[in-house]
Amino acid sequence: MSEECTHDCSTCGAACSSRTAAPEHDAPNPNSSVKKVIGVVSGKGGVGKSMTSALLACAMARRGYHCGILDADITGPSIPKLFGIHGRAMADEKGCWPIQSRMGIDVMSINLLVENEEDPVVWRGPVIAGAVKQFWTDVVWKDVDFLFVDMPPGTGDVPLTVFQSLPVDGIVVVASPQELVSMIVAKAVNMAEMMKVPMLGIVENMSYTSAPTAARRSACSAKAMWMKWPQSTACPCWPSAPSTPSWLPAPMPA
Repeated sequence: MSEECTHDCSTCGAACSSRTAAPEHDAPNPNSSVKKVIGVVSGKGGVGKSMTSALLACAMARRGYHCGILDADITGPSIPKLFGIHGRAMADEKGCWPIQSRMGIDVMSINLLVENEEDPVVWRGPVIAGAVKQFWTDVVWKDVDFLFVDMPPGTGDVPLTVFQSLPVDGIVVVASPQELVSMIVAKAVNMAEMMKVPMLGIVENMSYTSAPTAARRSACSAKAMWMKWPQSTACPCWPSAPSTPSWLPAPMPA
């Protein structure tokens, strides 16, 4: 090992004994072009991962980027419903094509493949993980600048498959300000660290309430989660979102 070693093998061409091989990800569909893959994760369910994924995609689309959302929550898909999409995805010799929302966001979800969107997906873990992998290898993500992966809760088959099979550039962690949630979300953060996936930010959802006639916010917790974590988590972004419906006065544009 050189004395000038930065321990970042991705920027070094030297063939030293301590060099670690770059992870081998599954190749995307030959007709796909994806610049950045961002995972939206949380160890806990019901904290707003799908809403965060949708809002991130809408925000980047308004900035002129072509975005897509890969709904990796096979047993609890909600992305199509958020965008008002109820059609069926089509396929041809090139692959399976996502459905575009009215804002031009490409969406692929298991609910776009089943006959009835309320039909349950009763599959075991390996089959579910295989379906998520096919959403990357078989779906045509054409000229996508940012692909957001809406992950299911937990640290099981699907998150592991995404981290190992997709070239994830970073994750956005979603949580809510409860002690129990904080503990479970920490598991997802630690999993990402184990998989060498950088954390881009933590969104604290349902962080406060704000009545239309009130001049100040009311915190939903005596001490917000972001006040407890910065000492142990190096994260450049700590946004929060309210639980008051008035913050979103109109339906989300699709």
